[in-house]
Amino acid sequence: MSGSPISAAHPAAPAAGTASLLAVLGVVYGDIGTSPLYALKASLAHFAGDGIDEREVLGILSMLFWSLILVVTVKYVWLILRADNRGEGGILALTALAQRQVTDTRARWIIALVGMTGAALFFGDGIITPAISVLSAIEGLKVVSPAFDGAILPLSAAIIVGIFLVQYRGTDAVGAVFGPVCAAWFLVIGLLGAAEIASEPRVLFALSPTYAVDFALSHGLAAFVAFGSVFLAVTGAEALYADMGHFGRRPIARMWTWFVLPSLALNYFGQGALLLGQPEAIENPFYLLAPEWMRLPLVFLAAAATIIASQAVISGAFSLARQCIQLGFLPRLSVRHTSGSEEGQIYMPQVNFALMIGVLLLVFTFRSSDALAAAYGIAVTSTFICTTLLAIVVFRKAFGWSPALVAAVFAPLLALDLLFFVSNALKIREGGWMPLVLGAALLVMMTTWQQGRELLFSRLRADGLPLRSFVARLPQSRTTRVPGIAVFMTGQADQVPNALLHSLKHYKVLHERVLFVTVLTEYEPEVGPERRLEVEELGAGIHRVAVRYGFGESPNIPREMERLRELGIPWDTMAASYFLGREVLVRASVPKMSRWRQMLYGLMARNAVPATEFFCIPPDRVVELGVRVAI
Repeated sequence: MSGSPISAAHPAAPAAGTASLLAVLGVVYGDIGTSPLYALKASLAHFAGDGIDEREVLGILSMLFWSLILVVTVKYVWLILRADNRGEGGILALTALAQRQVTDTRARWIIALVGMTGAALFFGDGIITPAISVLSAIEGLKVVSPAFDGAILPLSAAIIVGIFLVQYRGTDAVGAVFGPVCAAWFLVIGLLGAAEIASEPRVLFALSPTYAVDFALSHGLAAFVAFGSVFLAVTGAEALYADMGHFGRRPIARMWTWFVLPSLALNYFGQGALLLGQPEAIENPFYLLAPEWMRLPLVFLAAAATIIASQAVISGAFSLARQCIQLGFLPRLSVRHTSGSEEGQIYMPQVNFALMIGVLLLVFTFRSSDALAAAYGIAVTSTFICTTLLAIVVFRKAFGWSPALVAAVFAPLLALDLLFFVSNALKIREGGWMPLVLGAALLVMMTTWQQGRELLFSRLRADGLPLRSFVARLPQSRTTRVPGIAVFMTGQADQVPNALLHSLKHYKVLHERVLFVTVLTEYEPEVGPERRLEVEELGAGIHRVAVRYGFGESPNIPREMERLRELGIPWDTMAASYFLGREVLVRASVPKMSRWRQMLYGLMARNAVPATEFFCIPPDRVVELGVRVAI
């Protein structure tokens, strides 16, 4: 974990060719790209009761445009994208990077808590995004013909189920069309907006921030409430940072500046121009922006765009869940690789099933994109706040910015995030409670799992024997050595594994070759092959092996053991047996964990994926030995 934590771009980032730029569109901008379907409509809906006027349209447009500039362009493109963790981005990558900058235990715990909070709320976003995106796209059928009204919910549900059912196949099969479809989407919505602007050019007055300020001052609380819906225009900005490891900073920044931002701005201003001339178009300004003959094809294009947006969020949830597992925030879950060449393309069946059930519940509970809009913003605003807080630590400690410079740059951005959060908090009763409840539940699970692991390891250390002294006394013990290789998996590199003590107790023998293997997770996304293995000889035929992985990698212990031959250590896969300890948790006489947390930890531990599956160890070569541990 040494070396420079900050780099301008990932060393292996692909060149910004046409294919790469198209891929950026499909993966990075699918979520924020579908916001025009509902953002302006939801923002102006607060004033639609008595009819909307020009001042309201221009004021909301100005707030929306400058939110895109300040949140996406300034905060993410200009600042956050520069804070990469060896080329990787995302809330947990930023958490790991921030933790590397501090040594104080309490400060590291606080940073971990902020990161876990942001990660927990991201999963809430992962459930809402497919629901609101697909619903808002299919609702365009009502504009085509009111006869389609009854088909919207079942059709949306069918699309959502289809999206989740094909996840096991990976994104290779459909990934090639993501970029071109999103390019067509941005091009179409930009041209539709530009055509309407040409007929009402006065809408461009809203480019001035004075309209936003004047609107806020004149409308007071109503403007503040509407500000929460304006935030819908920037949902998906976190994807710019989360997907940086796949493409590098420059392609993401270029596509935003020269293509995505202009297309979004043109469409939003085009919708505003339409509403200036036809206030009744507030029913669905996005679809009414298109000529009648184009509305049905536009529904199909929007459906394709929302499927892509949903796919990007689901893939992001898989990656984030794996990072949580590797960093010790969640128990082991099944991780299946869907590509033989891309480490990042994974499928997690438990996460996929939970997301699908959550999305379907939202669709049938809220039943419309307008109702879901109230639930959407609060999860994302909370994640934005967590990202800003972690960035403050990184820019202060890693970049060496002065406290005054950090305050001057990040205080206004944090104030804007807090303003968005408070505005969205007003909608808690309308549905905003849902992502908060989900995030709180996940945060409780994460903190419980982390606390339980720390107590478990502490107890094992207290009850264990030092490994070196055990090996030193081994020749005098006259323990019989038998042919074969014993691999003892242990989380405590300097302690004798309980599995070994129980093995000696029952079998009275020790293999002639013994390996104590510890898997370590580094605060970086990937570990190079030159640093993967660290081997130390402790005695005759006895070695201690440290296997290092990044938080974005999946462990495969048998594959790493094959590399021992390169280090001069004899290895025979067919002669190796893996010994694992299975801890049975019991309540201590003086417990250090509350009863409900201990029950929750025990439930998660019992339902965790077996270590054999998680570490890719052949089941027929495993010996598990149980031990009771009191916490």
